[in-house]
Amino acid sequence: MKLLIVEDEKRLCQTIAKYFKEQGYTIDTCYDGSDALDYIDGTEYDAIVLDIMLPGLDGISVLRRIRAKKLTTPVLLLTAKTAIEDKVDGLDSGADDYLTKPFSLEELSARIRVLIRRHGVERVDNTLTVGPLTLDLDKKSAVRDGKEISLTAKEYSILEYLMHNKGIVLSRDKIQHHIWNYDYEGGSNIIDVYIRTLRNKVDAGFDQKLIQTVRGIGYVIKEV
Repeated sequence: MKLLIVEDEKRLCQTIAKYFKEQGYTIDTCYDGSDALDYIDGTEYDAIVLDIMLPGLDGISVLRRIRAKKLTTPVLLLTAKTAIEDKVDGLDSGADDYLTKPFSLEELSARIRVLIRRHGVERVDNTLTVGPLTLDLDKKSAVRDGKEISLTAKEYSILEYLMHNKGIVLSRDKIQHHIWNYDYEGGSNIIDVYIRTLRNKVDAGFDQKLIQTVRGIGYVIKEV
């Protein structure tokens, strides 16, 4: 299952992301409304956790734009506001549920599970496939043409992110943010280094190259 967490309190955002990753979810995070819309335009999510009080474009405005695009992705609002009017405003704008801060991660997780079940989203297969390449999400393993590929944890995470977004060009910043979050201070070419090693493991020796560079933008995995 793939979630987007939109919360401007960075420590809280990362805490929520870590909790859901430990439960097997794939997580994207961002800290403001404009970035949230960029993520939603480029990726299909099973649910979105959206804070109301965001810098720039607030959560209610983000929600209204999502619904104006006819997207039915379940949205749970996080709010520090307790007034009934604020909750009604959120629900009337298209929210599926809301949770008032402070909250327990266990309750947030339970509410997300309910929303996903309610919308009929179920993982019927624990694998991702791009052409001859298959990723087993339970075993954390990759196989191409019947041969298992040995991957480090970071290589696996990057490959899984690319495969979840098959056919979508992902910028280096978006990949780095997904894997390390914004507080990472590694080298600017770290993604290029990992992509190079992934290509050596996934594509070397094959005529069909799955991991491709889109010059000036980033990387994409797709069948040629």
